[in-house]
Amino acid sequence: MTLSDSSHGAARLDPAESVWMAMTNLPDEASATRVARAVLEARVAACVNRLAPCQSEYWWQGKLEQAQEWPLLIKTTQGQYATLEAVIRAEHPYDVPELIAWPLAAGLPAYLGWVRTEATGAAGQP
Repeated sequence: MTLSDSSHGAARLDPAESVWMAMTNLPDEASATRVARAVLEARVAACVNRLAPCQSEYWWQGKLEQAQEWPLLIKTTQGQYATLEAVIRAEHPYDVPELIAWPLAAGLPAYLGWVRTEATGAAGQP
């Protein structure tokens, strides 16, 4: 059983099938929409939530910065992470985009199965 499975008798899964949550932030709504669509069209995620804008404060090139950003929560699998990273690097407007990911400890088995089914990496597939 992987971290993404509940303890309800699920069969042991390949680690590549482990469901992960990834997060990135974008500088404006248009780029958040564009990146979310690119990730979904590449089929490296089952779902992307575009969240309400937030205020971010961070160090950049030796200066304390503040900006409004649009977070994306991305549901993917461990096996699709490298391709997800490539899509975000290609589409993201920042020089060093935030992209972090973590394995899920638990979730509704049907939902986790849906993520695995949809995040296939088979771009162009309906």
